[in-house]
Amino acid sequence: MADRKNIFIYSKNDSDTLEKKDILIETIRRYGFTPVERHEDASIIVSLGADGTFLQAVRKTGFRQDCLYAGISTTGLLNMYCDFHYHDLHTMIEAVQSSQIEVRRYPVIEVTVDENPAFYCLNEFSIRSNIIKTIVMDVAIDGSHFETFRGDGMIMATPTGSTAYNKSVNGSVVDPLLPCFQVTELASVNSNQYRTLGSSFILSGNRKLQLKLAEFGNDYPTMGMDNEALSVQHVDLVTIGLSDRVVKTVKLKDNSFWHKVRRTFL
Repeated sequence: MADRKNIFIYSKNDSDTLEKKDILIETIRRYGFTPVERHEDASIIVSLGADGTFLQAVRKTGFRQDCLYAGISTTGLLNMYCDFHYHDLHTMIEAVQSSQIEVRRYPVIEVTVDENPAFYCLNEFSIRSNIIKTIVMDVAIDGSHFETFRGDGMIMATPTGSTAYNKSVNGSVVDPLLPCFQVTELASVNSNQYRTLGSSFILSGNRKLQLKLAEFGNDYPTMGMDNEALSVQHVDLVTIGLSDRVVKTVKLKDNSFWHKVRRTFL
């Protein structure tokens, strides 16, 4: 970490957060780090807030591959992406300086909607009808038809995203050391006409999932990428796979993903 001195801080713009940001800037200066105004000039990108702020920091800075990300919690609780407390900044910086941290690499999924440019998700991609009716999709894996889905929608989650929306609908919690993504159904309808697996399933990072939307009234779906909505109309085909990108984050050596799961849920 000795050669990583330029830090960009991403935060909300409310007065309380901006006050905390000013204190953080002064603190990192005292320890020999340089705060920068543009994320392009940074070697470390820090989010100040909660997990939602961390997701926004990664997205707004373009899932950069040439820098590290770190999350500082201002809520008083450590979250899945926030490894450090705002009220314990000195411990965090001393850990960085003394190499008491590790770098982990979180998988990212890549989503393509029709012919539009691909985009990336650190938590999950979700798709559902934008009107009060079920959505119908033909589901294929590597181009081979798997099932015809009818229901509220689907969630495609990364391993780190498996503890969020995915877990709330009975999906599995997945170790982020596994290069994979999980597919979880939302209120699927099973009948003589529509038959689905009825449980979440996990696909290797080498697989591609294709969702072809039925033509009758489903071409304006609501799609979510992490904590943002995606606005695309007349959708025909959505392709999801694991990206070759990763999000490199810093963590304390004694704070693994499973430490976080236990702390958060048990």
